[in-house]
Amino acid sequence: MRICSFLPSGTEILFALGLRDSIVGVTFECDYPPAAREKAVVVYTNLPSGLPEKEIDRQVNEVAAAGQSLYRVDANKLRELRPDLIVTQDLCHVCAASPNDLGAILGTLSPNPIVLPLSPRTLADVWSDIAAVGEVTDRASEAGELVSNLRRQIADLKRESSATAPPRVLCLEWLDPPFVAGHWVPEMVELAGGIDVMGLVAEPGFRVSWEAIAASDPDLILAMPCGFHQAEVESELKTTPFPDLWYSLRAVRNGNVFAVDASSYFSRPGPRLTDGIAVMATLFQEVKLRKMEHAEPRKAPAAENDWRRSRVTGQR
Repeated sequence: MRICSFLPSGTEILFALGLRDSIVGVTFECDYPPAAREKAVVVYTNLPSGLPEKEIDRQVNEVAAAGQSLYRVDANKLRELRPDLIVTQDLCHVCAASPNDLGAILGTLSPNPIVLPLSPRTLADVWSDIAAVGEVTDRASEAGELVSNLRRQIADLKRESSATAPPRVLCLEWLDPPFVAGHWVPEMVELAGGIDVMGLVAEPGFRVSWEAIAASDPDLILAMPCGFHQAEVESELKTTPFPDLWYSLRAVRNGNVFAVDASSYFSRPGPRLTDGIAVMATLFQEVKLRKMEHAEPRKAPAAENDWRRSRVTGQR
């Protein structure tokens, strides 16, 4: 089977199912695993590179209003590769190419490929999509084993994180203007031991006001602009022109704003979402330990205080 993937998460799923040699085409964003970069690129973005978030948001809205696509499919390359299967998505036309981007090209392909659209909104949907890819590629057994392993990893993380009080968490999938992350991200927060103060499970991310963010009063903020890797998110936090209200937020004042690798662990609905939950759990624990260290200690016997101090510092 010759396979083209129109989205990075689809590429990751295909590789995880042992289909490296079957993949003949990917998108310009497919960077994991590293071997994905060795494949021919068949999908490109129509947006210029290096734009600030506010300008990206403006151009995305402009393109959408005009009924145009953010992506360009290399029709000649696609015809040359002659795929039997195209894995695409119909969840977010901003995040990746969709069946609509195939358009008239599909009728010119020979043989006519199977088109498998993935549209997950929850973690359960992601696991179902992995199973669907496994079914169509004759990797049903491998898909079942992969999903079982992912579920087991999450169960282990949930047990480890359920022992302490959950922090209040705000996940921002865009900073300028601010958008709250949705779909599977609020689930990830809960599984990691936190409470998502604004995100809605299974619903798209949405734009919010800074006043609404201030009213949510989170203990910590996770910056996860969609499509950005760790270093890029760190840069965005330094260069984004935040309003004065941002600096009044308790999480900002306490140094509890964290840049996370959105592309690797949060915005792509694939196997590495479990790693994202682990990242969250580690950060939540760090914030809780900071809070314990700076909390006003209640009166207690010296022996008890010594024990609590050893739990926080790791010293005996």
